[in-house]
Amino acid sequence: MLALIPSRRAALLALALLSGTAAGGLPWPGASAAPAPASAPATGEAGLRPTASGAYLAGRFASNESDTAAAANWLLEALRLAPDEPEVINRAFLATVLDGRPEAVRVARRMPDSEVAALLLAGADAMAGRWERAETRLRGMARQGAGQVLQPLLLAWAQAGRGNTDAALATLKPTVEGSRLSGIAALHAAMIADLGNKPKEADRLIRVALANTPEVNLRLVQIAAGILGRAGKEAEAMKLVESISTGTDDLAMLGTPSVRRRILQERAVASAVEGMAEAELALAAALRGQGGPELALLLARLSLRLRPDFAPAMLVAAESLAGEKHAAAALAVLGEVAPDDPLLPLVTLRRATLLDQLDRPEEAMATLASLAQARPESPQPMARLGDLLRARQRYAEAVEAYDTAIARAGEMGPNGWPLLYARGISLERSNQWPRAEADFKRALTLAPEQPYVLNYLGYSWVERGENLTEARQMLERAMALRPEDGNIADSLGWALFKLGDLPGATKWLEKAVELESRNSTINDHLGDVYWATGRQSEAVYQWRRALISDPEPDEGPRIEAKLRERQPNPAQP
Repeated sequence: MLALIPSRRAALLALALLSGTAAGGLPWPGASAAPAPASAPATGEAGLRPTASGAYLAGRFASNESDTAAAANWLLEALRLAPDEPEVINRAFLATVLDGRPEAVRVARRMPDSEVAALLLAGADAMAGRWERAETRLRGMARQGAGQVLQPLLLAWAQAGRGNTDAALATLKPTVEGSRLSGIAALHAAMIADLGNKPKEADRLIRVALANTPEVNLRLVQIAAGILGRAGKEAEAMKLVESISTGTDDLAMLGTPSVRRRILQERAVASAVEGMAEAELALAAALRGQGGPELALLLARLSLRLRPDFAPAMLVAAESLAGEKHAAAALAVLGEVAPDDPLLPLVTLRRATLLDQLDRPEEAMATLASLAQARPESPQPMARLGDLLRARQRYAEAVEAYDTAIARAGEMGPNGWPLLYARGISLERSNQWPRAEADFKRALTLAPEQPYVLNYLGYSWVERGENLTEARQMLERAMALRPEDGNIADSLGWALFKLGDLPGATKWLEKAVELESRNSTINDHLGDVYWATGRQSEAVYQWRRALISDPEPDEGPRIEAKLRERQPNPAQP
């Protein structure tokens, strides 16, 4: 099983080091405070160099801040001063991998029991053409946990690297034929057969992969279309490529004629080393999707060591960093994507999102405007611009961006409802209710069971005092579809309040507060219901909670007025 340092062990070590530092910067037991090399920064007074414990803590701090260069510098220095400390060895290894340092190989050789180190060393052997040594390392990996997925794939690629395609396919055959992992095993077997000039076998295996993959994704389409094309199935390959060329999601941006040609003409994986990078990326993406960002980032970096220009691995690395609130580091990773890479439009969308997260909205908007100009047929850049403007409450401008996106999208299928929903919100917030209502209704014709559209339209009708019976039915259906959504529970409770059902309103608004305890609007609504039912002290308590729960600018004064007057706003029942 691939594993990092056990968290309790690391925490105890950090506490011990903090104690030593507080006591006067005592060095690690047995370590000297010899002068550090020029690459390691000095700390404190002039002429003083860090102790092992100080360098270790500085490295850990830099790691937490995703400053991989500083982390690698400090932890390598800690390793120089405390060469036999297992924790320092482990952390120095991780830091050098994440920063792409050549020293990672040297440190990995000191970690015979680490499967992550074994992956790195096997990759280094593969890049040097030492395929038999790589195969020996991989055979020593445990086939459990994450290794159950990765070990057979990498072993097969090592066999393919030394020219033994048949052995590689035999290694994967049991997984292809009788395993829940048959989809990914068949995909890699198909790529191996394709590289080994076995087009019929590659064709058969890629069909197994397509049949056993629950959701066809971009990378699978790239690989499968090329294999089908080389097997003489050009029409089928083109149909597969066109499957990602329609709709309003981000992947549709990649369906341009030039991208289609590249997918059909170029091998997605052109060597056994690139195949190993593909295997490590597959596991990284799976771990990222399951909430394992640290290990996902590590595997993406291992993949990039094998294939430095691998844009899909850069995307996974960037998303892992962004998921840990390191948007600047994620942006730097995406800056390495080549300007002619077919994934560049998707990368540009991600860059705009990261710029916005870094509170650089003007740069984000300029990036999206440039992309929209370069891709006049694509709705995605303008849709993303609308999202950015809507998040910043620039609703009228957001409507204009969504108008352009919807015009570009043309006829919408079932997946087109988010665009209409987003424009509907912006129209409602910019006091253009007739158009907003039309968008919500149209969104429901595309996705009749979409709970968020049902909720927004139903709640809007309640607030306007219109169609209250139909609104209640909509909200009850939305609640059935999302029983743990506090905002929908609030909408239903508020509708019942408007309809005079105080017991029902109390029930649902109390549930809403349980689910969203720091939502100002929900607390305010519950306060109004309590007041209406004679529970005045509880009402005041809820209004006070609403006031300290970050209310909207126009809501704060209204809540304060109720607290002063100890009664609901006269505009409310």
